[in-house]
This record gives sequence, C-alpha cells and structure tokens, in this order.
Amino acid sequence: VQLQASGGGLVQPGGSLTLSCTASGSASSIGVLGWYRQGAGKARNLVAGISRGGNSNYADSVKGRFTISRDNAKNTVYLKMNNLKPEDTAVYYCRNWGTGFEHWGQGTQVTVSS
Repeated sequence: VQLQASGGGLVQPGGSLTLSCTASGSASSIGVLGWYRQGAGKARNLVAGISRGGNSNYADSVKGRFTISRDNAKNTVYLKMNNLKPEDTAVYYCRNWGTGFEHWGQGTQVTVSS
C-alpha cells in the first residue's frame, strides 16, 4: 500500500487547511487511516484516526478544531483543520494500519504563522 498526502502549506493563525491522503494497493491492507504530526525537535504523535466504519479519535489538543473523515470508495482520508494555531506547525504524516500491517506516507508541511 502506498499513501500519497497533499494539502499542506502556510496559513495565518485562525486560518484553515484541509489535508488529504489517498491509499493505493490491496484493499485488504487498508485499515485505520490517520494523521500524525511531528514538530521540530519533537516526537511524532497521533493527531486523529478513523476506522473503516467511521469511528474516530482525536488528540486532546485538536478536539473541536480538527475533523477527520474518509471516503472508503476512494480510499482517501481527509483532515479538516480549523482555527489553526502556531503550535499546530509540524510535518503531518498519513498512516494506514491494521492487524499485521502498517504504512506511512510522505510528510506534508503545515506552517501556521503571521
């Protein structure tokens, strides 16, 4: 499975961005889709994840601001980010995981700055 992420960029505080990530490959190896982020000098941490059935979970720091969704027909996961803050600045990575498999996409930079 390959993951192709897009949608990063530079945005002012309070602004919005939407990230997308499309998985290609064996459908049986596409499970939970999610987003992680890694700020400069920091660990990579989960931002949000969503199962095939639509069950989602979020990091406390983004609850109420970010929304994850997926289109199973397109094998694509989206992350709608609203009210962005400078501390959201990071490289965002798409991840696909399930029993016995794990795949990572390339990172996409999100910079929140005035």
